[in-house]
Amino acid sequence: MPIEFLKKPWSEEESLSCLDEDIRRWFTRKFKTLTPPQRYSFKLISEGKNVIITAPTGSGKTFSAFMVILSELFKLSKEKRLEDKVYCVYVSPLRALDNDIYKNLMMPLGEISKEMEHIKEIRIGIRTGDITPYEKQKQLRKPPHILITTPESLAIILNSRRFVEKLKDIRWVVVDEIHELASSKRGVHLTLTLERLQEMCKKEFVRIGLGATLHPIEEAAKFLVGFKDGEPRDCTIVDVTWFKPFDLRLICPTDDIIYTDAEKLNDLMYRELERIIENHHTTLVFTNTRSGTERVVYHLKKSGKFDEDTIAAHHGSLSREIRWDVENKLKEGKLKAVVSSTSLELGIDIGYIDVVVQIGSPKSVSRCVQRIGRSGHSLNDTAKGILIGMDRDDLVECGVMLKSVLERKLDEINIPRNCIDVLSQHIVGMALNKKWSVKEAFDLIRRSYCYRDFPYEKFLSILHYLAGHYADLEHQSVYGKIWFDERDGVFGRRGKYTKVIYYLNMGTIPDEVKVDVFTLNPRRYVGDIEEDFLERLRKGDIFVLGGRTFEFRYARGMRCYVEERKEESPTIPAWFSELLPLSYDLATEIGKFRERIEKRLRKNKKIDDIITELPVDERARKAIKDYFLAQYRYVKIIPTHRKIVVEITRDLKGRKLIVFHTIFGRRVNDALSRLFAIVLGKLLRTDVRITVSDNGFSLMISKERNLDVEKLIKEATETDIRETLRKNIRRTELMKRRFRHCAARGFLILKNYKGHKISVRKQQINAEKLIRICESIDPEFPIIEETYREILEDLMDVKRADNILREIREGKIKYKVIETKIPSPFAHNLIVLGEADVVLMKDRRERLMELHEKIMREIS
Repeated sequence: MPIEFLKKPWSEEESLSCLDEDIRRWFTRKFKTLTPPQRYSFKLISEGKNVIITAPTGSGKTFSAFMVILSELFKLSKEKRLEDKVYCVYVSPLRALDNDIYKNLMMPLGEISKEMEHIKEIRIGIRTGDITPYEKQKQLRKPPHILITTPESLAIILNSRRFVEKLKDIRWVVVDEIHELASSKRGVHLTLTLERLQEMCKKEFVRIGLGATLHPIEEAAKFLVGFKDGEPRDCTIVDVTWFKPFDLRLICPTDDIIYTDAEKLNDLMYRELERIIENHHTTLVFTNTRSGTERVVYHLKKSGKFDEDTIAAHHGSLSREIRWDVENKLKEGKLKAVVSSTSLELGIDIGYIDVVVQIGSPKSVSRCVQRIGRSGHSLNDTAKGILIGMDRDDLVECGVMLKSVLERKLDEINIPRNCIDVLSQHIVGMALNKKWSVKEAFDLIRRSYCYRDFPYEKFLSILHYLAGHYADLEHQSVYGKIWFDERDGVFGRRGKYTKVIYYLNMGTIPDEVKVDVFTLNPRRYVGDIEEDFLERLRKGDIFVLGGRTFEFRYARGMRCYVEERKEESPTIPAWFSELLPLSYDLATEIGKFRERIEKRLRKNKKIDDIITELPVDERARKAIKDYFLAQYRYVKIIPTHRKIVVEITRDLKGRKLIVFHTIFGRRVNDALSRLFAIVLGKLLRTDVRITVSDNGFSLMISKERNLDVEKLIKEATETDIRETLRKNIRRTELMKRRFRHCAARGFLILKNYKGHKISVRKQQINAEKLIRICESIDPEFPIIEETYREILEDLMDVKRADNILREIREGKIKYKVIETKIPSPFAHNLIVLGEADVVLMKDRRERLMELHEKIMREIS
């Protein structure tokens, strides 16, 4: 069995017997006992087995991977057999984590070396983008025995002729925060780097993966170890995710979540937060957006109870110096509270945190476990988490999420596959090393989990593109990076600048800047928006900027053109791009919860005991119960994951809406909403406006028309969703922006040429020209194909959307069409979603109250 679970740990004695006696003595003096992951891993790693360890923060994961490695290195040193070469490579997605690991390993090295005289020093070195040329030269003369690096820096090392010689006898590769890497193109990039490294090494090295929340862990194991001769390499799974107990609670800051206005609700939330912070030594607060983080810190400081010295913000927009300062103050216990968006989710050592507070839903069970797992940093502590729900959907979502944590249900990890842009980058890197036979190179890339079923024809088309076999691209100054002889089936490097292009342009993280917004007539600067907000805009979308509403017309380069629309309601909230999407798995759990409640209500039975199963306070319990009762009394139906409710209704301005209650999460709803809007637009020959949320989507038609919903559903479910969305996406900002990202990764567009940075504006203008040229060469041009794949599979979830359409066709998912005078309670948040801007938060609460009052009048 190539992938297997280790069911039982070894005894402490057996585990410690794997270590060199001096190391063992130091370890037993330093630590009272082995942690659960260490009991499992010491023996496995000493036997040279690939292993993936999933365990919470503070469970001694680092030492479970490194203790045996340090022991082996000390043994070699004692026997005078320690050579000047790299024995172990440690890879993590964060530079801050690299510095942490460096400090954590230097401590045992220093202490053990003091006790053991006459042994050769064991060196540890960091190699990231921050390292000076002097440091690199030093590492070449005296290579570190343990090399600490990032995925990007490791890929660059593979093309460093002299340094790569020091890597050919590597025995161990440790990949940390594997859950973070596996879900992005950085992880895809790393899988190819590891296979290229393996190809250069004399023997197979041992792969050790460390992560916090991985499901299904068997897939994460295959991602780590890759394939050999068509089969996954052997790997043993050590799963101790759940040994730490959880103390979880959801609180609602008000007795009446409907009739409390926005200002009062915020005041009550801050009061709760202040109380929690005052009652604990150190509190880590998570918000879901960077702007939210700044807002919370501002309000807490304004209260007068906290100041600069006791509270701080930590997020990706802050400089590295500020972030380091905050991390160090946390470690030293100087701060009462730190507020973060996502930057403190990963395993940077931040010392002792006794409670984690999450404002609003973190949108996925795995993220919830990871964030709350930051508290109770030592082995026997309980991870304590408090979630604050700010509206009714939030309360249901968070309640079900905490119940899922207690039932040990995690979300499925989404690992991108067959990414053409990342592969293009590696092919150029491979060509710089030597001349390759096409078959040999193809076999190598198929060893990566992410490319195990990559088609040979596609591989050839990438080689043609990289070899510059298209004259039309040369006219745009896109030249070949490799030479490729198809007849002999070989390729290699081309031109002296290819190496420079590779070094200056490699990596997977796109350049992003703000986009300037101008009105069309008269042309006037209005403000700026984030680029990932722009890519979500469709022609005709209404959004709020600086307290005014604008209609999106078009964009050119890094400028966006709009027209002011005073009376219109927004179709997309200003914070939409920052918002994390609800995971499909959690959406399904919410669907099951709704289903159980509906069954009870149909039988006129009480639902209190079902709601009591959720770890929530009395106020939240009451709000959830009232929410379900209002929905059921009004329309006698509750939408679930197996029953879609299609509601024909009108908004507060009397405009006709079709609301689809689809509890599948935003990635699936994004795909479904586009498909239904396209089909409806064709049926009625009119424009359709879309609003999307995690729990459904609404379609608004510009003119009054008669609707045949049955016909709409029949046509939509019989349509090829992939093909339809491809055609629809082509003319969108989403396509233009994502094409630039993919083109930059695949070296079609350069971010840096001969040391000169090319502005994002210029890159975007080039991208818009090149997309047309590439389409004229071949509609399935590699980089265009990758752009569609990224949008449909990574950004949206077209695969699950397609399954849902099939299940509607087959009758496995039922649907019911209803007509309502006033939108039903479950539709309220979606109806006012577009208006949920910070400036208009007050209006939003007032509209929710207005809708609620109308419902109460109907059902009383």
